[in-house]
Formats: sequence, structure tokens, C-alpha cells
Amino acid sequence: MSQSIQIADHGGVRRITLNRPQVHNAFDDGLIAELTAALEHAGEDGSVRAVVLTGEGASFSAGADLNWMRGMVGASEAENREDSLRLATLMRTLQYLPKPTIARVNGAAYGGGVGLVACCDIAIGVDTARFGLTEVKLGLVPAVISPYVIHAIGLRQARRLFVTGELFDATTALQIGLLHQCVPVEQLDDAVNATLDLLVKAGPVAQAEAKQLALRIAGADENSAARIDRENAALIARLRVSAEGQEGLGAFLGKRAASWCNQG
Repeated sequence: MSQSIQIADHGGVRRITLNRPQVHNAFDDGLIAELTAALEHAGEDGSVRAVVLTGEGASFSAGADLNWMRGMVGASEAENREDSLRLATLMRTLQYLPKPTIARVNGAAYGGGVGLVACCDIAIGVDTARFGLTEVKLGLVPAVISPYVIHAIGLRQARRLFVTGELFDATTALQIGLLHQCVPVEQLDDAVNATLDLLVKAGPVAQAEAKQLALRIAGADENSAARIDRENAALIARLRVSAEGQEGLGAFLGKRAASWCNQG
């Protein structure tokens, strides 16, 4: 059994649980690799009708793991680019998975965690969840997840959240389209199961075609996405090794204010 994720099947539903509760299910190389492989397998498994993605413990996913971020501070631009491409592959795999996907948002989602929510077809979250795209506070940008977040919440909302880095609650996530449904924690599983009941009544081939139809009409093409991922990985790699990116990461890891916070 994997240490970073847990997988369980029941009635044609594959439940994939991020299993690093001690770090709020934050990403590291291991989790990214295991989750990508698990999603690929689910997409190829004819017995799987739907995939539910959730987190163990109190959080859905806090985004990047602190130790992983420390390793990236001293990494070269090329190493940062390859690292970002692995995360991009994960997001693209989830976005274009040929099975219906549900994000069961059991708690907070930040950065890449928001990306996972945005990549799922349906997102149902608890009303106590908090969200944030806080990369600009580190002198960075949410490059890899940006296409999926923009498709989920629209350009207008994305522009605001990308540049402010503000945190927002589940009610706001529902209003802007990141969540489809917001429920008290005790109703979360009932809400997810009600949606699964709908999904398993649809023809699986038609369902896969309907998903691809919606993506295609919206201009979300997988081949184009791969090209955009390469461009965005190059962007985030360049920013991570820049003076501002190094200062932002250093300030965050050192638990101090970044130098630009003292200006004015």
C-alpha cells in the first residue's frame, strides 16, 4: 500500500485519498508520482466508472510541501523546470481523465490543491474549507495550475485571486465556480454519494464523449495543454531562481516578511 495515497474500490467507484495528513496532504515528488500513476491506471481500468479524489485528515491539500520547497531553493533552473513538468503532467492527467471525477473537498486547499479541485469535473466541499492561490506572496505565480483554474472560475476571478494572493472561504469558492456544492461536514459523503448515483446511471462511453465534448468546445485541447504546460513550467522555473523568487521563498521558509513588504 502506498504511503502517499490510498486507493479503494467500491461499486465501480475508485476513491483516491491523499494520505499525508501530517503535512496537510502537501505535494512532494513521491505524492505527485504516485497520484499521477493512480489516475492513469484508473483511466485505463474498464471496471472504474468514476473517481473520487479526497484528502485524509483535516485538509484536502496544502499545495507544495515545505521540505520539497526547500529543495527547490537551491535547484537549478533546469531542475526546477523538470520538477514543474511533473506537476503539470499530474494536473493534465486529471483534467483529461476519461472517467468522471469528483473532488471531495474535506478541508483546506491551497496552491496546487486548488489546481486539483479545478481539474475535477465536479467539486463538492465542506462549508468550513479555506482556499488560496498565494504564490505571489512568494514572488512566484500559479503557473502550472493556471489553465485549469481559469477554466474553472473564469478569467475575471482568476486575475483578482492571482494578483492578491488572498485566502477565501467555501462560500466564495461556490460563488466563483470552484465548488459546485458546499455542505456541512456531516453531509459531505451524502452529497458525494448522491452525485455518484447519477454518474453510474449514465452510459460510460457517452459520458467520456460528453466530457471531451465540453472540454473541446471550451477550447481545452490536451495537445495544446501539453505545449502550455511546457511554457508554464519554464516560467515558474525562471521565477524560482530569480532574485525575487529566491527572496520570497527564503522569507517564507525563514518565517519573515519578504523585503518588498517593507517598501513604502
